[in-house]
Amino acid sequence: MKTHEELLWWLRLQSVKGVGSIKFNELIRVLGHPRKVFASDDSALSQVPKIDARVIQEIRSFKFVPGYAEEQLEKADKLRADILTMDDPEYPDNLKNFTDAPPILFVRGSLKSSDQRAVAIVGSRNATTYGKNTSSGMARELASLGITVVSGMARGIDSAAHQGALAAGGRTIAVLGCGVDIAYPAENRKLRDSIMESGAVLSEYPIGEKPLPAHFPNRNRIITGLSLGVLAVEAREDSGVFSTVRWAAEQGREVFAVPGPITSATSLGPNQLIKQGAKMVLNISDILEELNLSGPDKMPPKETRPEIELEGDEGSVFASLADDPRHIDVIARTAERSSSDTLRILFTLEMKGLIRQLPGKMFARI
Repeated sequence: MKTHEELLWWLRLQSVKGVGSIKFNELIRVLGHPRKVFASDDSALSQVPKIDARVIQEIRSFKFVPGYAEEQLEKADKLRADILTMDDPEYPDNLKNFTDAPPILFVRGSLKSSDQRAVAIVGSRNATTYGKNTSSGMARELASLGITVVSGMARGIDSAAHQGALAAGGRTIAVLGCGVDIAYPAENRKLRDSIMESGAVLSEYPIGEKPLPAHFPNRNRIITGLSLGVLAVEAREDSGVFSTVRWAAEQGREVFAVPGPITSATSLGPNQLIKQGAKMVLNISDILEELNLSGPDKMPPKETRPEIELEGDEGSVFASLADDPRHIDVIARTAERSSSDTLRILFTLEMKGLIRQLPGKMFARI
């Protein structure tokens, strides 16, 4: 990792007006180091692709934001955050080969070489119970196989994916559209802290940067760049998921989608993606095989559960349940029992660890 003095030059170049990721990367590719960029004359700078006269003038005038670099280093130290540059050994290998890769990443938590085996899970903020359960379940299975789950820590599908990976004791990476010091949305503060303990929270945006709408489409290219493939679980027709999918296609990443009911607005996006050629995912093996992550030692282990004896009417009520949530009235009607009796039996089944209760008097098998 770089010294503070070296990082100062990287941060100064980042703050120069007109120098985005692509131009920054071109400058480094041709000239080698930000210090050399500032020391170069007009002739040398003009030889760098995509660098125009206006940007040359900004660089030659040393028009970086005064105090910005020093302030970022101080904030990073207080947060115990790392500032990674593209030539650092810790910088994610999956990201390095893109022309618009972020030259600087702010990281809280830790990145590991094993994170190269990563799958992104993305989807609607206003997700259904079906969508959140699917996202969480698939993330849990992926993480249990040592595959890192990448997402954007938004409400809905993203949060469920992170939670599923954490529940499996696996690794997950959250890519933010704001500074790494900001919990966004605010209710995900505890989730963010949990991710930092066993994974990483990262951003290309400076510490203190607010979550502006324009940040999120750019953020999506990092989500896809970190991953071998992207799984869309739920998305409306106008969802930002399509921005993520476009980045995935541009970066040569595999696109996967979970089908859903044609009557569900949140399934229109994945269903459309499948129609356009995305690989349909019915179980985790569909992802593993496509990404060549399958094999006897990599396939999901079959879940084994101790035999639990069902007593009396528990069998008929349990048989009336499914993996997808069902309302208590539907369960009672199928089991041909009163709602009060059904509720009592459901409570017993929940205590035995066979089912789970969801909001709205909904129940599902585990």
